[in-house]
Amino acid sequence: MTFGVRILPLGFGEVPGPEVYWMSDWDQWYRLAFQSFLIEGPGVRALVGTGPAEDLTAMNEGWAAFLGERAAFQREPGQWLPDQLTALGLTPSDITHVLLTPLQLYTTANLTLFDQAQICLTERGWTHFHSTHRHPHDNRWTSLLPEALSYLTHDAWDRVRLLADEDEIVPGLRTWWTGSHHRASMAVEVDTAVGVVTVTDAYFTRRNLDEDHPIGICENIYEAMAAQARVRRVADHALTLYDEGQLQRYPDLVVAPPPSA
Repeated sequence: MTFGVRILPLGFGEVPGPEVYWMSDWDQWYRLAFQSFLIEGPGVRALVGTGPAEDLTAMNEGWAAFLGERAAFQREPGQWLPDQLTALGLTPSDITHVLLTPLQLYTTANLTLFDQAQICLTERGWTHFHSTHRHPHDNRWTSLLPEALSYLTHDAWDRVRLLADEDEIVPGLRTWWTGSHHRASMAVEVDTAVGVVTVTDAYFTRRNLDEDHPIGICENIYEAMAAQARVRRVADHALTLYDEGQLQRYPDLVVAPPPSA
């Protein structure tokens, strides 16, 4: 089975160079273009990430405390993810699968809107979230809002799917655990008419991949290098959740057309 892949731009944030490139670019800041992805095929409409909340206050307060006011997330009108679905003639109830990588507010904040979707996240990430009290990077409430956690463990629990390190959502749509960025990080691998498309947060930019230069905000450098090597081996179109260059490489935001197009 093959699928279409569309980029959904969510907004921008600036981060210091060493966060993007390990032990490098100390005097620079880089703009990350946060993105979600819509994967469409027969009987499947899957989203990679649900985007930041409509009210950005809580997320930006956390980012400012960590990186300063310059790092504030900025979003243009119409970029809130539910608005983008509306522009495509869809509603959250039309989404059949939500794939969460990583567990952060810019991917999980709108979870409660997806009342029909199977919610897929790595078993490793779920276990880490529930078994870790203190961590310098995976803070509990910057991963999931309390209402999202309640939703996952109550109303949506029968639709929550904990993914193995190597898993298949449906034929032609696979996932594998990457680690690297967060304990919940994974790669989504999609068969399309233009080849295999991969989407991950394990690295941030094409430069990370091409130069085999791990991200700076990395929990395990060996996992980062292994993930980059595997992406280079399998992907015809290697995408990340953050690379602004993708918006130029795919100016119509379509990486692969859906099968019926």
